[in-house]
Amino acid sequence: MNGRLFYWSLTAALAGFLFGFDTIVISGAEKTIQSLWELGDFEHGLAMSMALWGTVVGSLAGSWPTDRFGRTKTLLSIGILYFVSAIWSGLATDVYSFMIARFIGGVAVGISTVAAPLYISEIAPPERRGRLAGMFQFNIVFGILIAFVSNTLLSGLGENAWRWMLGVEAVPALVYSLMCFGLPESPRWLIGRQDDRDGAIAVLRLVNPEASDIEVGNKADEIAAVAHELSSTGGFWSSRLRMPILLAFLIAFFNQLSGINAILYFAPRIFELTGLGEQAALLQSVGIGITNLVFTFAGLWLIDRLGRRTLLYIGSFGYILSLSLCSWAFFTESYAIVPGCIFAFIAAHAIGQGAVIWVFISEIFPNRHRAQGQSLGSFTHWIFAALLTLFFPSMVTMFDPGSVFGFFCFMMLLQLLWIKTMVPETKGRPLEEVEHGLGMAE
Repeated sequence: MNGRLFYWSLTAALAGFLFGFDTIVISGAEKTIQSLWELGDFEHGLAMSMALWGTVVGSLAGSWPTDRFGRTKTLLSIGILYFVSAIWSGLATDVYSFMIARFIGGVAVGISTVAAPLYISEIAPPERRGRLAGMFQFNIVFGILIAFVSNTLLSGLGENAWRWMLGVEAVPALVYSLMCFGLPESPRWLIGRQDDRDGAIAVLRLVNPEASDIEVGNKADEIAAVAHELSSTGGFWSSRLRMPILLAFLIAFFNQLSGINAILYFAPRIFELTGLGEQAALLQSVGIGITNLVFTFAGLWLIDRLGRRTLLYIGSFGYILSLSLCSWAFFTESYAIVPGCIFAFIAAHAIGQGAVIWVFISEIFPNRHRAQGQSLGSFTHWIFAALLTLFFPSMVTMFDPGSVFGFFCFMMLLQLLWIKTMVPETKGRPLEEVEHGLGMAE
């Protein structure tokens, strides 16, 4: 593989590391914050979900800077927002200041889920697009693992340990921001938004140095032709884009209705419900991070071999089995199997939805509307993540945990039906070919 292409993809994917670290680092501090500021269940849920509400805003608005200012400038701005959020969160003196800081970090997360997978998919060749774009998800789970490990290591620093847990994120945020200065702009953005064919050709030569001048020129012409074709067929909310819009909405909807974010956010609390002590619960959370990382790596290895649709099938069966057993365990008080069920659930998510979602959304929209499509999928993902995180503490208080896990299991049965009836395979197909396959171009 072209070393420069891998480095550029890795740099963009590091936005995913900060995403994973930022969203999960709060799990080690949430109980301390609740007692420190004497928060009720709803106020606590609001404080914990504030980053997710920022993510909703960031994902909804993320297509605008990505299209207006370019992919690389947007990626750089993400690092700056993460840095500000980390410092501010660690120094917060009241819950309202804390929520503002977390909201800023959430905005960065939301924009990153638009800009980073989109950028990688636009510079990657079809045969490696799944693995390269999937590095974004790999870095998300790597960030989750490091957040769990960091929380465990810093938990012994006394009453202000939670401040160190949140503030340490400033270091990787600064490193990522500096790396972004070496990224070239996306050739598809240069052609589709700037009409800069020469600039796009220069990047395409760097991406594929073995291609001849004729091949590079033909590729630029193909990108330009499809961009022009779509520009004359109406806006984003048109019947022509009905299928990719529906696919993006549903993959994001089912991703969150598995319960993944609620379970990750409140992993220590779930384990404590089974009788584990606080320190043991934190260590079990590290196990979740390791499981997530290992099976995400497996998903990346398989995504360009088995395809996106097959991995979604595998993940769905794993979801259904693990969630149904977890529900049964809480109903029958067979708590010993709960950690194993949660680990199996995380493995199913990592190899299925986790590995596929950001790659799939970045593939199914035409070049001209890719940022808006990525924004739609990301917004759907995060609005449901925010709602689940807001209400999850109340849900496990009002209902038996077995009922909550049973609901998530039922939603995964619906996902299985959706995969069978609607989901196309995009493995190994050029982005412009995918557009034709979904009926977006003629």
